[in-house]
Amino acid sequence: MPLVRYRKVVILGYRCVGKTSLAHQFVEGEFSEGYDPTVENTYSKIVTLGKDEFHLHLVDTAGQDEYSILPYSFIIGVHGYVLVYSVTSLHSFQVIESLYQKLHEGHGKTRVPVVLVGNKADLSPEREVQAVEGKKLAESWGATFMESSARENQVLGLKTRRVVMLTQGIFTKVIQEIARVENSYGQERRCHLM
Repeated sequence: MPLVRYRKVVILGYRCVGKTSLAHQFVEGEFSEGYDPTVENTYSKIVTLGKDEFHLHLVDTAGQDEYSILPYSFIIGVHGYVLVYSVTSLHSFQVIESLYQKLHEGHGKTRVPVVLVGNKADLSPEREVQAVEGKKLAESWGATFMESSARENQVLGLKTRRVVMLTQGIFTKVIQEIARVENSYGQERRCHLM
């Protein structure tokens, strides 16, 4: 029987970028056309990656802005983050940069497992943020970048612009990012005897 590992992931972003839609699509497998703005919601789901099982605890936060103070509950005991902006809102993209800096400072300037998501990619005619801008920002953080459509339950490939996986890929990727960061710390902390 595989060991079930617990992972707490916080979903952050500006108002109305689709954080709740992504979480709901991942957990329930459906898109909700209308819902009340999120105060804070939690979701749980077991995710299997290879032979490993993960109990994923998602915290869907209220919309943040550049002036928001991040509560300690968004930092203490959190394994990774999904930072979401809308490709149809340049302001939401700018807010994400501010939120990342607050996370980085809150974690003591250590590496933070992050997946940056440009959501609402199905609304391309209204696009204000190009995919290359999201990719460049994620690379500057050492993070993973994806574009998605919670409505279409898709994550889009950057180079080919074709669908490469379902929305579940975002949360699979954050689990992989957590492992990557944890493993990189393990390598740095090894003692060498001389």
